[in-house]
Amino acid sequence: MRDYDEAIAFYVDVVGFELVEDTHLGDGKRWVIVRPRGALETSLLLARAVGVAQEQRVGDQTGGRVGMFLNTDDFDRDYERMKAAGVTFEQAPRRETYGKVAVFRDLYGNRWDLIQPV
Repeated sequence: MRDYDEAIAFYVDVVGFELVEDTHLGDGKRWVIVRPRGALETSLLLARAVGVAQEQRVGDQTGGRVGMFLNTDDFDRDYERMKAAGVTFEQAPRRETYGKVAVFRDLYGNRWDLIQPV
């Protein structure tokens, strides 16, 4: 990611995660952890890119593939809330053998699946 505060705003205010920790480490570095609301076993470390090589990878950590899955127990609720908050979905929701799913992009372009497993 490029900026701690814009990433926190996106994941907390737009996607609906909760901020677990935001510790300043000095020299502009921070330890920032967010997680889906109510989740105890899953979290995401928001690390700012340092140097040209890392900066070139922002938004392409998985080579353009879906790299993260956000499970939900109510797809329609979360899809509508996220869409209204400005999340960019690549296509309309669809039903697959494994559940209801739609691909969305985070603020840097990384692809995620919002999915309600069967």
